[in-house]
Amino acid sequence: MPNSIELAPALRATQMPVAQIPVIDVSALNGGAGKAEMVARIGAACREIGFFYAVNHGVDEALIAQVYEQAKRFFALPEAEKTHVAIERSSCHRGWFRMGGENLDPLKQRAGDLKEGYKIGRDLPPTHERVLAGLPLHGPNLWPASLPGWREVMQAYYDEMVALGRRMIGAFALALGLEEGVFEPWLGITMTTLGPLHYPPQSGRITEAQIGAGAHTDYGCLTLLHQDDAGGLQVQRRDGVWVDAPPVRGAFVVNIGDMMERWTNGVFQSNFHRVINLSGAERYSLPFFFDPDFYAPVACLPTCLPPGEAPKYPPTTAGAHLLEKINASFAYQQGR
Repeated sequence: MPNSIELAPALRATQMPVAQIPVIDVSALNGGAGKAEMVARIGAACREIGFFYAVNHGVDEALIAQVYEQAKRFFALPEAEKTHVAIERSSCHRGWFRMGGENLDPLKQRAGDLKEGYKIGRDLPPTHERVLAGLPLHGPNLWPASLPGWREVMQAYYDEMVALGRRMIGAFALALGLEEGVFEPWLGITMTTLGPLHYPPQSGRITEAQIGAGAHTDYGCLTLLHQDDAGGLQVQRRDGVWVDAPPVRGAFVVNIGDMMERWTNGVFQSNFHRVINLSGAERYSLPFFFDPDFYAPVACLPTCLPPGEAPKYPPTTAGAHLLEKINASFAYQQGR
């Protein structure tokens, strides 16, 4: 940690081995051996801490490097140019949000998260029936016109991650004692989102009043995060202890979101995490949020309800759940 940084006690994480968050070989998702062992380890991680590192996932490292390059190109643009694709201009929560535009811990942060980001979703044309019907979170992406090649790289990566997410959720189904394809009927028009993020370095006295990403649980079903070498991700264990989740080369950090916890009646755990960029350098990350169809029913799965007990959560839909979370976290939505 640089000498110019004074970290409030509440933000200090326990230095522990990466083994606190399991590293799981997921090559079986792509036809490799050891599927039963992989599924068992995923299930254990989702029950115990809600996080794991996925290695041998099959996504080309060269493509990932290109996505980082393109993300840096965009975030380096003057703010006046970035406003042409500002999220406020979108009817479906797409485009750039400025520093502080998202606040993941509004009870402690007044100014919002110390990060900027970009939302890229399923690119539906204005003529699509769901767009014509005005269905929330459905519509065209906003693409920066001044960056040739940007759209093509982001779209190629988005497509790869959709495919990986579909395979991963099949493994989750098996880990819950369900048929591998149980979620398939609700994956036709997935609400999948790629959200590149840029965190400036922090220095001086740092408190919970503003950090890179305030302590939060993710909104949706599952997240596949690629992080650069700057570090800064922290995860809270079930006993309340915060632990570092440092970058693991070639790995995605996979974590459960609130929707999956609700769907599984709390069997799979959505855990608190946060980001504090103490590296002294710019930090970039590539979270990918995999969520089902807007109309997917989110109610207790049959293998997740003990005999004689009632579900912990009332039934909802994927769309209603996500809208509630988004509206609570983005300042521009609260003014609408």
